[in-house]
Amino acid sequence: MTVRTGMALAAALALMVGTTACNRGDRDSTTVSQGDVDRAALRVTDVELGRGIDANKNITDATDDFRPNDTIYAAVKTAGTAAGTLVARWTYQDGQVVDETTQSISPTGDAVTEFHIAKPDGFPTGNYKLEILLGGTVVETEEFEVK
Repeated sequence: MTVRTGMALAAALALMVGTTACNRGDRDSTTVSQGDVDRAALRVTDVELGRGIDANKNITDATDDFRPNDTIYAAVKTAGTAAGTLVARWTYQDGQVVDETTQSISPTGDAVTEFHIAKPDGFPTGNYKLEILLGGTVVETEEFEVK
């Protein structure tokens, strides 16, 4: 191989490496950063129980002690912009499911989703639990009592 051929080969190789690096840089500039993914991911940030709820779905009478004829409200606060499915599973002290409600949500940022249970003839006294599931996984648990 002559010096001239070797130099031409080295120049061609350098050009290919440079082109590949530039193309890779273009691809990286269109990918979503981890920070954007974290902000988009739907997550439950808080769950509050109470006897009343306002027009914005916020609890107006927060408590974890209820009377048998109360309507029991849960305000589930979420953050993120990804669509998802929330499930509220209400259970009695022996693990018996009292109610399970599913809501599909597509928030555009922080949001509140309301769930509630009521029993016209009254809930039996005892200990209860509310589990909030997101994507099929329990992410929050609230315990309360009916006295």
